Amino acid sequence: MFKKHIRKKTARPTSIMAAGFLLIIFLGALLLSLPVSARNGEATPFHTALFTATSATCVTGLITVDTATHWSGFGHVVILGLIQIGGLGFMTMASIASFLLGRKITLRERMVMSAGLNLTDNAGIVRLTRRVLFGTFAFESMGAVILACRFAPEFGLWRGIKMGIFHSVSAFCNAGFDIMGTVEHPFSSAVAYVDDPVVSLTLMLLIVIGGLGFFVWSDIYDKPHFKKLRLHTKLVLCTTGVLLLFGFFVTLAFEWSNPQTLGSLSVPNKLLAAAFQSVTLRTAGFNTIDQTALSSGSQGLACMMMLIGGSPGSTAGGIKTVTLAVLLLTAYSALRGRTTIAAFGRTIAPRSVMNAVTMLMVGAGLSLSGAGLISIIEGEEFNRCLFEAISAFGTVGLSMGLTPSLSFASQMILIVIMYLGRVGILTLGVSVLMRHREPPKMHYPEGQVMVG
Repeated sequence: MFKKHIRKKTARPTSIMAAGFLLIIFLGALLLSLPVSARNGEATPFHTALFTATSATCVTGLITVDTATHWSGFGHVVILGLIQIGGLGFMTMASIASFLLGRKITLRERMVMSAGLNLTDNAGIVRLTRRVLFGTFAFESMGAVILACRFAPEFGLWRGIKMGIFHSVSAFCNAGFDIMGTVEHPFSSAVAYVDDPVVSLTLMLLIVIGGLGFFVWSDIYDKPHFKKLRLHTKLVLCTTGVLLLFGFFVTLAFEWSNPQTLGSLSVPNKLLAAAFQSVTLRTAGFNTIDQTALSSGSQGLACMMMLIGGSPGSTAGGIKTVTLAVLLLTAYSALRGRTTIAAFGRTIAPRSVMNAVTMLMVGAGLSLSGAGLISIIEGEEFNRCLFEAISAFGTVGLSMGLTPSLSFASQMILIVIMYLGRVGILTLGVSVLMRHREPPKMHYPEGQVMVG
């Protein structure tokens, strides 16, 4: 007698995560479209609310209306909530209630939490989630206190506290949203504080810490010595450091004499502004110098750095630092005539190389396609459209000033790119690229092709 085993089809954790982000974006758009969310008390067009909600949930920072002058206090709270949920993942935020109530986390919830943090398994996920929540609120709180102490003398106690909290959360989540439009002018970001070391350095530290990745935090906490760290953590730290230094020196080289960016600043402020520019290109979205005034070389650097983005399992976007590290190590091994790829005494699996190549191709292809469509629709220069598209994919939020003037069709393209950049590539990496696969049942004879 045979028993029929019927497997109940359930949604994959990555599918739940992707659907959850869509639901949060839609609910956020509904709230932002209400009259109470706008400073003038009038209902905001739904497509504007949808763009803002998508940008906030996907921790991007691209905006079509100035955050400070258009949205009310209620609107700012909604945006800040979307940024926090988008940065940590809705399942990570939902786990707070379970921890407070002492409820046991189910296996499916653990799987969704793992997907949200870009992990390939759920071993120790509850402990990691506790550390993520504690670390996040600790860093955000410290940043908020420092910024509030800086802003309070200038804007008053209440507004100073509000600005401190908002910008601390936005910086840590690499969102790039700001409420400084009333300080300088709308869409000015942190330009008014280009020579302020307290504001600049605090934002920079929050951006870097948030972009390292939650797994890296946990590994450093467990093994504070570099030699004992896991290979992933070593690659993240080394690649991040090299990219920050590279961006800093290249920005100085291209912008040192540009009167519209660094040229008019003193030497110490030039160094500070160049460092901030290098850090913010790692998917942060704040800016202390005018992005529209950048030289062509700096624009190219910005596109490259934004496409790379932050590290896996962090609040940042892009193809990720580890992807770049694997690609560079692969090229180095090929030039040395080696058949294996190694780093820090560990061999990198061929599957990781395939993942890295795929991530680069998908990210570059999506950005180029989006830029091409926007260029055709708007009749704008391709390089400006490419800057906006890569900024959307990398969830950066830096803009050449083009996004606010885009048509509805082009804004929808950016909405799709932002969503795929935050959720789609992550989902692809977890559910398709990084999952365990069974070995093929059939092997074909090896063939030779000419490359190069």
